Amino acid sequence: MEGTILSSEFNSSPELVEKLYQYGITKTYHEGDIILDENSSIRSIPIVMKGMMKVIRTEEDGREILLYYIKAGESCIMSFLGGMHNEKSIVKAEVEEDTEILFLPIDKVSLFIKEYPEWLDYIFRLYHKRFEELLDIINAIAFKKVDERLLNLLQKKSELSNSTTIIITHEQLANELGTARVVVSRLLKQLEEEGQLKLGRNKIQLLF
Repeated sequence: MEGTILSSEFNSSPELVEKLYQYGITKTYHEGDIILDENSSIRSIPIVMKGMMKVIRTEEDGREILLYYIKAGESCIMSFLGGMHNEKSIVKAEVEEDTEILFLPIDKVSLFIKEYPEWLDYIFRLYHKRFEELLDIINAIAFKKVDERLLNLLQKKSELSNSTTIIITHEQLANELGTARVVVSRLLKQLEEEGQLKLGRNKIQLLF
């Protein structure tokens, strides 16, 4: 599984895959574990081997908002940028489901940029994808109502997990949307009455 993920990302450079395993350290985490916290030092770059993480930004008033997900084969561009410039993390990375991560030391990140064009291309592809996702977040906050953002988030979670049943609390959804739990609960109840989903204990079944 691990070899397949890295080999598919860097199929033109088996040597780079070998170096990633040589210098990287693999660790396993469980749902809810914090991989990187805000204001913490960035000493290594996480590459998700299997599972999924989410990247969150916390405001001064304590509210959180989901920025993007990191799936197998992907890494956190915020970690790349912060680590390479010796800056503190401005985001929090939390495990969404049981996840295996390969951590690559920061000094190797810079070295690989000089030695492997495929590595630099990988970083640019991640940057482009995250930039588009952040633009979508800005657009949603500025122009979309909370109910539309909630439906979009539920649909995205369903696609990522390949299941119409989503295990999550109203509080977690509210945090990811950057709104109040009572607002999410009211909207979910409304959507249930409209026949778009069915609510259960800490789970939501999509019907659309």
